[in-house]
Amino acid sequence: MIAILLAPVYLLVSYYVLRWTLKWMGACHRFFKGKYFRRIFIGLYVFGSTAVLTSFLIKQPYWLHRVLKQVSNFWMGVFLYAVLAIAAADLVRLILRHTKVLKDNVVKSKAMFITTGTVAAAAVIALSVWGLLHARHITTSSYEVEVAKEFEDKTMTVVLAADMHLGYSIGEWHMRQMVDRINEMDADVVCFAGDIFDNEFDSVKNPDKVEEILRGIKSKYGVYACYGNHDLDEPILAGFTFGRGDRENDDTRMEEFLKGAGITLLNDEAVCVDDKFYLAGRRDFSRARKVEGGRKSPEELLEGLDKSKPVFVIDHQPKELDKLAAAGADMDLSGHTHDGQLFPGNLLIGLMWKNPCGHIIVDGMDSVVTSGVGVWGPNMRVGTDSEVVKITVNFQQAQK
Repeated sequence: MIAILLAPVYLLVSYYVLRWTLKWMGACHRFFKGKYFRRIFIGLYVFGSTAVLTSFLIKQPYWLHRVLKQVSNFWMGVFLYAVLAIAAADLVRLILRHTKVLKDNVVKSKAMFITTGTVAAAAVIALSVWGLLHARHITTSSYEVEVAKEFEDKTMTVVLAADMHLGYSIGEWHMRQMVDRINEMDADVVCFAGDIFDNEFDSVKNPDKVEEILRGIKSKYGVYACYGNHDLDEPILAGFTFGRGDRENDDTRMEEFLKGAGITLLNDEAVCVDDKFYLAGRRDFSRARKVEGGRKSPEELLEGLDKSKPVFVIDHQPKELDKLAAAGADMDLSGHTHDGQLFPGNLLIGLMWKNPCGHIIVDGMDSVVTSGVGVWGPNMRVGTDSEVVKITVNFQQAQK
């Protein structure tokens, strides 16, 4: 419904960007005013701007659907920066006009329009190319946390990854890189905090090969995961999901994939690992309302556990941190936020979450949120990193 309501706004803004761009190019050189060039440019622009819709409507042939999805993902990032750059260029000229810093005839001149337009175009190209390339590079982050409980070892290495969004933008190449980063960390346990998939299992290219790559993860105590809000079969239009009515959203192939990859799914349950520590995986807040009829409260999830042992929770969205702390969790591991993924989202994400990314302590419980391995929507990252997180847990030394 929201996507439908926003459609007229998108069309108007798209038209403004197209008109502004054609005007700027025409001012730069008369070649860009040519009939044939304008027809070709407008055709390409319409193809890109409508790919958001056509990729949603056209399912067959599959190769065309996949191409449209990839074009759509890239277009959303380029369009975002085109809108911001053009708005900034217009704002600069407006400010110069009203502040009288430059003479009015200079501000309104063709040269000024060409200059501001060139800077805007360069910014769009630079940010889009950088964002596309930067999203392909997976970095690492490290945190140290203190848990006041006894453990047979003084320290424990927990590796956190999330938001792979396997599908049209993320595949084998990214997973090989991720597995290499994880294996460099000599993990005791590896935790995937949801959004392993990107709403469509069929969008995963060569799932058997991706499974094989993930089976290469090395960990002393195993690899565990919880689901995220995108780990279900649900169509997406411009980032907004559409339910399937009476159709089942829970694609069982996702769970089968995890089993084949050697990943243990924790679906609102807790396990005692090697009789040494607890690992609990929560149902995702959004997903549970759609396909699972809700989820357990923190108290219900951790009820009956031996709290003298370390208790770690995997929850896709960093919600109910205070309640998890009160229920006895020592550490909560999350993703979901992408740290905003794209500027200026990285500047605004902190307004939405108590812990948008990184490490904080809430009522004695450590909350660690990762910016994620993959991308959602635009296949770019600007101002944020794709990452795998290494958490060194320091325990109170056991009494001898």
